[in-house]
Amino acid sequence: MILSIVVAISENNAIGKDNKLLWHLPADLKHFKETTSGHTIIMGRKTYESIGRPLPNRRNIVITRNSELALEGVEVYNGMEQALTQCRNEAEVFIIGGAEIYKHALKHASKIYLTRVHETYEADTFFPELEPESWTETQVEHYQPEAKNPVAYTFSILQRN
Repeated sequence: MILSIVVAISENNAIGKDNKLLWHLPADLKHFKETTSGHTIIMGRKTYESIGRPLPNRRNIVITRNSELALEGVEVYNGMEQALTQCRNEAEVFIIGGAEIYKHALKHASKIYLTRVHETYEADTFFPELEPESWTETQVEHYQPEAKNPVAYTFSILQRN
């Protein structure tokens, strides 16, 4: 199984504030949907709450410490290892946040689908700092601001060395 992380981060590694996204980039939402559709996505409870529903055409897994939590249309597990064990026969599984889940998954991940938003934002949630020597950028696409996507951004894929 390939464990992949999907994340959009700002220049200062910000990913959210008050359990909300910091920007509105329809191109990134489309990219996320195309990347994860038909696969399993694993997220923390707060990320699930910010989305508000299971994402369609995906197996949704939520990790929480609350052993009583039950969510319709979602598998709930109490730890990353337990969730990953349930996915062991899948080709690729995607970690979609938040910060604590990213931190735990980073040591196991072999691929990162990274959207870099070329702005700095005030935030309370950040993606962990990557060790550059551990990752190689294998694909990159740069985009300039335009009407629907008002800030510059880059899609890239990083592979673990």
